[in-house]
Amino acid sequence: MRKGLVLAMLLAGGVSAGLSACGGAKAPEAPAKAAAGPRLTVVLRDAPDWQSVPAEVSTRDQAQVIARIPGLLASLSVRAGDSVRQGQTIGRITDSQLGYQAGAYGAQAAAAGAQAGAAQAELKRVRFLYENGVYAKARLDQVEAAANAAGAQVQAARAQQASVNAMAGQGAVVAPSAGRVLRADVPAGSPVMPGTVIAVVTSGPVVLRLELPEGLAAKVLPGAKVQVDGMADQGTVTRVYPAVQAGQVSADVAISGLDSRLIGRRLSARVAAGSRHVMVVPKAFVSTQFGLDSVAVVARDGSAMRVPVQTAPADGGNVEILSGVNVGDVLAGGGQ
Repeated sequence: MRKGLVLAMLLAGGVSAGLSACGGAKAPEAPAKAAAGPRLTVVLRDAPDWQSVPAEVSTRDQAQVIARIPGLLASLSVRAGDSVRQGQTIGRITDSQLGYQAGAYGAQAAAAGAQAGAAQAELKRVRFLYENGVYAKARLDQVEAAANAAGAQVQAARAQQASVNAMAGQGAVVAPSAGRVLRADVPAGSPVMPGTVIAVVTSGPVVLRLELPEGLAAKVLPGAKVQVDGMADQGTVTRVYPAVQAGQVSADVAISGLDSRLIGRRLSARVAAGSRHVMVVPKAFVSTQFGLDSVAVVARDGSAMRVPVQTAPADGGNVEILSGVNVGDVLAGGGQ
């Protein structure tokens, strides 16, 4: 009986204490922590609009070594990668028919020379007899005409022989410029025709050639900056070609550090195609925890609140904020 009474008194005391606690004044909240460290107001800035494009290590020009006469490629003394100088003979094309033609025209020239000699002797004799009153003037004119015709035949035969010899000289395969051989695909002994590309030789300085989509070509102008993956230095667009091929426009970039030993190497590049308005802040104002980026936004009362943001790399040690804050927001640095 006494135990029940004591338990009831204890329960009553607990309830009254709870009621008094609930009805009393609230405990004071902790004041908001004021933001410390440097402040930065988010503004819009102009930044290059970088566009990713494919690129290729190339030369300003590429010279083609072309066959000028039909025949057989008797010899080719270079291979891909060899260096050549301008005017160097790197191969020879032969045509057996040219030799026969040259012999035939030589024989014609010899026969015409013999006829011309006989005509000159006849002219000398007739002129002597004319001067002594034996032949009339008409006979002398006839012999002079025959002698002139014989001389013209000699000149024609010799000209034809020289033409064949000159054509045979066109069989020399000559490098049109100094550089390195990129391709030499035609093996010796192959028949070729005039216009057949026997080899390709680099010409001019080494450049980086961009392949721009035709919709982007109007935004890329000479002087635009270019970044190449794996290269520290920036390049500059020096020339934009005024032609569209297969939906692409080519542009040459001057950049130091290109490896001229690998002409045709493919690289990944970014070109500045105009500018755009972006929110850029120093990296010190962005914190990364558990793979998430956040910034400290300062409220009107001076307190700081961390806000997650989406970022992208920017130039000069800065970070571009894509979302999470607005223009005019004040950010706090120093690990807030």
